[in-house]
Amino acid sequence: MRAILPPFLLILTLSLIASAPVAHGSDRTILIETPMSPPAWAVLERELIRANTAACEEFFAQYFDERGYLMCVERWGGNDGPDDAIENVANWPILHALGAPDSILRMYKKAWEGHLRQYSEAKTVEVPFARDGMFYKEFHTMMDWMHIAEELRVFNLQGLSDPDDVSFEHRVRRFAGFYMNEDPGAPNYDPKHRIIRSMFTGSRGPLMRKATGLDWAGDPIEVENRFDPGHGERNYAEMVAHFKDYNDTVGDHPQNMGATTLAANAYMLTGEDKYRSWLLEYVDAWLERMQSNGGIIPTNIGLDGVIGGEAGGRWYGGVYGWGFSVIVPQTGQLAHRPRIGRGLIGFGNAYLLTGDRRYIDGWTKMIGLVNSNARVIDGKKMYPRMHGDEGWYGFQETPWAVGALDCWYFTCDEADRRRVTSDPWVRFLQGENPTYPEQALSADFETIRGRVAGMRDDTTTPDTRLADDPMKFNPATVDTLRQLMLAGIDPGRGAAPLHCRLRYFDPDRRRAGVPEDIAALVDTMTDDRVAVTLVNVNQTRSHEVIVQCGAYAEHQCVDVEIGDRRFHVGSPTFLIHLAPGAGERLVIRTRRYANQPRLAFPW
Repeated sequence: MRAILPPFLLILTLSLIASAPVAHGSDRTILIETPMSPPAWAVLERELIRANTAACEEFFAQYFDERGYLMCVERWGGNDGPDDAIENVANWPILHALGAPDSILRMYKKAWEGHLRQYSEAKTVEVPFARDGMFYKEFHTMMDWMHIAEELRVFNLQGLSDPDDVSFEHRVRRFAGFYMNEDPGAPNYDPKHRIIRSMFTGSRGPLMRKATGLDWAGDPIEVENRFDPGHGERNYAEMVAHFKDYNDTVGDHPQNMGATTLAANAYMLTGEDKYRSWLLEYVDAWLERMQSNGGIIPTNIGLDGVIGGEAGGRWYGGVYGWGFSVIVPQTGQLAHRPRIGRGLIGFGNAYLLTGDRRYIDGWTKMIGLVNSNARVIDGKKMYPRMHGDEGWYGFQETPWAVGALDCWYFTCDEADRRRVTSDPWVRFLQGENPTYPEQALSADFETIRGRVAGMRDDTTTPDTRLADDPMKFNPATVDTLRQLMLAGIDPGRGAAPLHCRLRYFDPDRRRAGVPEDIAALVDTMTDDRVAVTLVNVNQTRSHEVIVQCGAYAEHQCVDVEIGDRRFHVGSPTFLIHLAPGAGERLVIRTRRYANQPRLAFPW
């Protein structure tokens, strides 16, 4: 079973210059024929997709070999490891799903397959759980979910463009199964207490002892005069020292909710209810803990299911907890390193499957609770970031706003919008920043140009290159395109699914993304409406495009308004025919989260 709901496409009729519908065999089409000279934003969008593609092709040729292996020194660890290798093609799945050529899909799939083989072959000498391969069953043997998620950034979005790949389905099922106790060698989940049993988990199960600096940093390696580690370490001793306090990893932590994206993908691909049930069971447990802890999400859950159970009763304890402040070895300075925000991924996944606002309302309430502990320090109102034995600390001038933009996207509430009023994209959607599209798109060309220049000036060789070294040159620049074309938020390094209000498909080429020559600009987003201008910049050729409400057809289109005309839809998808050089603004009325999400294409 591939689709949760039978794929369907409702096709309507509209002629914007004539009174009679235009028939196409037995189908009828929304026909847009109103001439529109290509706006500046439309020309910039099309050219930005082309520039991204050319730069990505050059990047891939420079850093990947014919097998799809990244040409670097393979290492294990939180400083540099398998996750960094595949992150070199991060954002490429979204680029293709927007409409970039199929070369982008082929390259990132080749990199994905290559890195699975590369790091299954790569072995540690001293790190105990990777001596037989850093990957086992094509998955991290045992690592924390900050790094596992980064390794899944590409895979978790492959279904946007290629859901029918057989190996993709096998892996989706297998990976989700690691966290549903379907693999006896990976007992990561305790169903009695509804916990993932450790921060270190994977295809070989959970790490049920204190983690060491070696576990995190990987085997000894020559550093000076050879490598330039991303954390700034000058030698291997400093690499281990970076992680010397990263010990208390037993028990559950909010960042483990990143595992719910595996179950979400499996549910959207197969429609099997077991994946949905597990996801909601686990996220519900976290919501209950959050509520019983005064509305603040705890950062350690003991093996007995008790808050703070593996951290001396401290709800704020553990690695990456609210109280996790460590010394940077090369500078001696104190660094605050909580990892709270990844928990919102789980709540967002539950919201995607249910449309139940309580999953998001808990987080928005927490933002207010954290900021309610503000103090006046040296005459300035300051807001906390951390909580330890002495209470709240780590005060800064700006309010704590982790996940605030995502929350506003989910709720569309005015109270949540006020937390992100300085965001230029949000201001544009509110009609306050009309030049944003052209300015942001133009800036993205500068980003690509700078990264390509850096890549061409890179003098590292495969034996002096760590896996994360090329990442700063990855030219895929999609944030503005994702916002303007899809009204979508960033899946980020936590490997969340794509949350967006609109997606597009090319019915002629039977693929995801807008057809060539088509540009889209979403200028309004409210709880029940989204407005998009579609334009065909080609003056001699017509195009058809399928518009889908939601990344996974989770939203239902009620009707479409074009000018003074309204057309009933009653479907998550509809078809538009754009005549040469034509364009119009569509106001789409929706019921959000009315449908169970699916990865199936709309045909």
